[in-house]
Amino acid sequence: MSVTKIALVGIGKIARDQHVPTIAASDRFELVAAVTGHQPPEGIPGYRTIAEMVQAHPEVQAVSICTPPRGRMQVIAEALSHNLDVMIEKPPAATISEAETFAGMARDAGRVFYATWHSREAAAVEPAKQWLDGKTIRRVEVNWKEDVRVWHPGQAWIWEPGIGVFDPGINALSVLTHILPLPMMLQSAELRFPSNRDAPIAADLDYTHGDAPVRVEFDFDQRGPQTWDIVIETDAGHLKLSEGASKMAVDGEAVAVDDDPEYARLYRHFAKLLDARQSDADLSPFRHVADAYLLGRRREVGPFEE
Repeated sequence: MSVTKIALVGIGKIARDQHVPTIAASDRFELVAAVTGHQPPEGIPGYRTIAEMVQAHPEVQAVSICTPPRGRMQVIAEALSHNLDVMIEKPPAATISEAETFAGMARDAGRVFYATWHSREAAAVEPAKQWLDGKTIRRVEVNWKEDVRVWHPGQAWIWEPGIGVFDPGINALSVLTHILPLPMMLQSAELRFPSNRDAPIAADLDYTHGDAPVRVEFDFDQRGPQTWDIVIETDAGHLKLSEGASKMAVDGEAVAVDDDPEYARLYRHFAKLLDARQSDADLSPFRHVADAYLLGRRREVGPFEE
């Protein structure tokens, strides 16, 4: 089995917390370099641009892009121009129009492109999908609520237009769009914007899934215990995914699932795509965010302070 030499582009919290240790533990990838304006990971050389990195490390075959979504298109284009395969963090881009060009850009360059959704790799997602197969869904309720101060401390980009609470919220949407057998259709939405920010801090979304109602509640100001729950009522019992879909219960009874970490699964999937020379660029969770902005009623709430 060959080892893929990889570089990280963007060294922020998610890169340090997840990507660096995951690559270090992988027998398929080797972290060779970083492209960042900040301090690179210990023992890894840092460069200001992908071009500089490639000149110093022509052995690099792929990049994992962890920059904020705004400006992502230019970063991907530069990576492809240097014949690098590309993996990107979520959200995939600043706009749907940009995100929809990425797979075509990679195809034209003859490279692999992978738009990741890390919550789809949570331990209970595939077992939940299998359990739901053939069942009639009657109701879905989602509570995805966390404290932005904990997960994105001091990160101004999270409050740029279009991001806000949908940064964690898109994780729930990525799970729903994978496990539910039918497409969800948004019926109404309320987006709550702090008076001093350009993105929502909370959102309530009402969908239909066939004849079943789907209620989705997001909050970026959840103090105390954090909540990442999906509850699905079916004709054959109740399914609950909790702790970000890492835990699963049916009718209150816990179901054993493989506890392999999400990011280890992400990188294994990227390895399979590289071996097959195939891309994976599903944008359905991102389209649901766009739908929320199209139908969402805006309500101003009090200012947000760190």
